[in-house]
Amino acid sequence: MHSLLIALATTPAPTPTPSLRPGLSEDQVSPGLLGFLLTAFIVVLTALLIVDMVRRIRRVRYRAQVEAERADAEDAGTPGAALPADGSALPADGGVSRPEVNGDAGPGSR
Repeated sequence: MHSLLIALATTPAPTPTPSLRPGLSEDQVSPGLLGFLLTAFIVVLTALLIVDMVRRIRRVRYRAQVEAERADAEDAGTPGAALPADGSALPADGGVSRPEVNGDAGPGSR
C-alpha cells in the first residue's frame, strides 16, 4: 500500500497541450466585450462607494469635533460660543441636549 502511494506521488502528470480543443477559437474562451464592460462597471461602482463612504466618515468626524468644541465652550462659560454652528437658537431648556429619536444619548455618553 505504501509503495503504491509513493509510486502515484512520484509519477509525473502528463503535460497539458498548449492548444485549444478542436472546434474552439480564442474568442470563445475569452470574456469578450460584455465581460470587460461588466468588470469596468463593478470597478467604477466600487470607487464611487468608497468615495461616498470617505465623505460620510469625514462628515461624522467633523460633526463630532464641532460638538466637542461647543461642549468645551459651554463648560468654559464663554458667552455666544455655545451657539450651534448652523446659527439656530438654543433649545428652550437652556441648551441641555436631549437624546435623539434614534436613541443616541449625545456625545457625552460615548
